[in-house]
Amino acid sequence: MIQKIITIFLLILLAPIFLLVSIVIWLDDGFPLLYIQKNYGKNHTVFSLYKFRTMKKNTPSIPTEEMTHPKKYLLRSGSIIRKFSLDELPQFFNVLNGTMNVIGPRPCMLNNENIIKNLRENYGIDKIKPGITGLAQVNGRDANNYATKVDWDKKYMENQSLLLDLKIILKTFYVILIPKNIKH
Repeated sequence: MIQKIITIFLLILLAPIFLLVSIVIWLDDGFPLLYIQKNYGKNHTVFSLYKFRTMKKNTPSIPTEEMTHPKKYLLRSGSIIRKFSLDELPQFFNVLNGTMNVIGPRPCMLNNENIIKNLRENYGIDKIKPGITGLAQVNGRDANNYATKVDWDKKYMENQSLLLDLKIILKTFYVILIPKNIKH
């Protein structure tokens, strides 16, 4: 319940940024403003993850790191929106609807079976609710391979605490304000 109250407060506080990003995307490539991606959540439940759209319409629905030439699909504004993680802001609506937490392992796209089945299931990571940010995001972001991301998720699962969550939140602000390890 506390996450939902904080999320409502953040949505009100961030409303001007939501508006600005929406206008930029609309001017860049029109509607829709949001990209709705099917992902695995807790217990492999499929849910709709909300993001601001940073790719052109009709971009293949595969992870960016698996695209041959991802930059040809990127909106002019897409790299800036991604660099500062503004594309992730609509996921606060996922927190409100109960499909995500603010902190936890990142949810996986449906076509990332190698992460879901082979790695996360082995450690039981699929049993916890995914988050907007987590240890993998504040410790390397896109520079991490799948196995390293899952290792960070395992560390989070084994050491969950209010103190760890606070550290992740503080470090999230740092990596957003001083972005690095972003491939696209």
